[in-house]
Amino acid sequence: MTIGLGSGRAVFCAIEEIVARWPHGAPVRAVCASNETARRADAAAIEQVTLDGQVTIDVAIDGADEVDPSLNLIKGGGGALLREKLLIEAAKRFIVVAETPKRVERLGATRRLPVEVVRFAWPETRRRLLELLPDASLRAHACGEPVMTDEGHHLLDCVLPPTDRLGELARDIKGHVGVVEHGLFLGMADVALLGTPSGQVEALGSG
Repeated sequence: MTIGLGSGRAVFCAIEEIVARWPHGAPVRAVCASNETARRADAAAIEQVTLDGQVTIDVAIDGADEVDPSLNLIKGGGGALLREKLLIEAAKRFIVVAETPKRVERLGATRRLPVEVVRFAWPETRRRLLELLPDASLRAHACGEPVMTDEGHHLLDCVLPPTDRLGELARDIKGHVGVVEHGLFLGMADVALLGTPSGQVEALGSG
């Protein structure tokens, strides 16, 4: 089968489990959403393929920064949200793997919303986004240099205001020129597997 591997700690742990189960070669091939995931999959001798218009992903596995009761997500804390969303769109099923503290009643309760923007004129894009979002700050390294995604874009981390119109807000954000993608993953997850501190797993959804 072909699996999609997103990015972040949960996915890196999944790669380790694949290697532990099949130390002499896994009977799967993978599409990787980030350069770091690809590097780890290569080290694990997992065959990699690309989304060339012919490949179908049987199941995508990825983490989340927040998960609400309807399985809507905020993703992008690791900066790979654009590629992750492309990967999930190409998958038959999407399984979220996270920890129970990521479960929230309202998206934006604990994390900011990442918005990926082109570098050219990014302050102007930020100015226009402030019409929708009360705050948006450029993500930067400790040295002050802006974080760049694998696609060479900047990230704005935005306060997500309380709203019951997430779909409308998502469309409005994406509609701004200069915005490449945002971290609202709405109606995309089939099931969320949430690990508890005691080592148990809670399942949300029935996909």
